[in-house]
Amino acid sequence: MANHKSAIKRIRQSEARKLRNRYYAKTMRNAVRDLRKMTDKAAATEKYNKVSSMLDKLAGKSVISKNKAANLKSKLALFINKLNA
Repeated sequence: MANHKSAIKRIRQSEARKLRNRYYAKTMRNAVRDLRKMTDKAAATEKYNKVSSMLDKLAGKSVISKNKAANLKSKLALFINKLNA
């Protein structure tokens, strides 16, 4: 158990951040999953812009790494380019 007030506060902060990051990561995974299920190229392109923005924001906040965001965006772009209009 923590012996200092600052350590107790840090435990509270890290728990809150963990829950927040977990929520954001799960939301991101669901958005990517939904995009991969799409079959309409126009709708997928529109959704890709939102998902791409979300990935960049999460990478900036260090919820996911910048490389993971770049890899996901690249793979999703390839997926969309293969869709038939």
